Amino acid sequence: MSQIRNVAILGSTGSIGRAALDVLSKGDPRFRLTAISCHTQLGLFEEQIQAYSPKFAFATGPLDDQVKRWQNSQSNSTLSTTVRESGMERLVSLVQGPEIDIVVAAIVGIAGLETALAAAQAGKRLALANKESLVVSGSLMMEAAKASGAEILPVDSEHSAVFQCLQAGHEKSNVKRIILTASGGPLRDWPIDKLSTATIADALSHPTWQMGRKITVDSATMMNKALEVIEAKWLFDLDADQIEVVVHPQSIIHSMVEFNDGSVIGQMSPPDMRLPIQYALTYPDRVPAPSPSIDWTQPMRLEWKPADLDRYPALQLGFEVAKKGGTCGAVLNAANEASVELFLNNRIKLTEIATICRQVLDHHHFSPSPTLSELLKLDQWGRNEVQRWITSKC
Repeated sequence: MSQIRNVAILGSTGSIGRAALDVLSKGDPRFRLTAISCHTQLGLFEEQIQAYSPKFAFATGPLDDQVKRWQNSQSNSTLSTTVRESGMERLVSLVQGPEIDIVVAAIVGIAGLETALAAAQAGKRLALANKESLVVSGSLMMEAAKASGAEILPVDSEHSAVFQCLQAGHEKSNVKRIILTASGGPLRDWPIDKLSTATIADALSHPTWQMGRKITVDSATMMNKALEVIEAKWLFDLDADQIEVVVHPQSIIHSMVEFNDGSVIGQMSPPDMRLPIQYALTYPDRVPAPSPSIDWTQPMRLEWKPADLDRYPALQLGFEVAKKGGTCGAVLNAANEASVELFLNNRIKLTEIATICRQVLDHHHFSPSPTLSELLKLDQWGRNEVQRWITSKC
């Protein structure tokens, strides 16, 4: 990469977006921060504009008086050179246009699908942190990338680890399975019969990673790993039975690849999202990272154990959806997003998330080869079904 490459960070106010900004702030001359976007956190967003001076800044939330005031605002101290825009349509247009070379897709949930798919269709390098894009529309995303020549480089630490393990020229036919590691979440040592009593604070007290509220709850239920199983199927063109999950509390081994001869290659590093973000930007090059290295002068114990599906019923849903495909991913993701929101509003128990997702998934009209329009309709249907479930319960 000799030429300067223009980078757009979508979802810059989230945990992944902030980490990506930190990576770019280290001054690698090969990259230029060109655009950032946020949904509603306009206060932090304005701080980022002043700190990093991107050429474009997009607010994608509802166009209300707050957004209008922000769009017309200027720095109190200096005349801002950043062009302030609003609306998803304009952001998609920028992502597909010549101004952007690399898209860091860090928008959380289904909201990130449209821009991620646009980047794939336009042949961009897509540093993909939005796992829901592949969960909901994996076949469409991968077909778009194949047609356009886009690069989809995973930013999830687990998928980045698998990607790195496969870079030694291994043929897909030589891969027996991949092993995704999971921290087990903040409740991994709780008795199973006590999980239904977990509070919001309990579910958000992750022992290893600092993440947003939604994904931290997903870690507590291990729905995040269920979604990663589905994502891995599409990213690496695997069958569901070629994917395994183990609980690894130290979060040092991020994933492993086992080959047909029994050899296993794993990727290790301290739990810091800046490393996989940087690798997605600089690939195939490796440069010094802002994340810490392993301290080899200190003793360390690494352990793992099989994931307990009785403790984590959401994980079982992930394997089922990865095997069946079609419309299942869109429905599971929608039901989970809606259920997590109910939990964070104190309207359901943590253990009811997987129960609701199971019921919604089992009652949808399955299609093996849906269009994007059908997937988006099912996304809304799944959310409506969750609301009907909670209404009938009340």
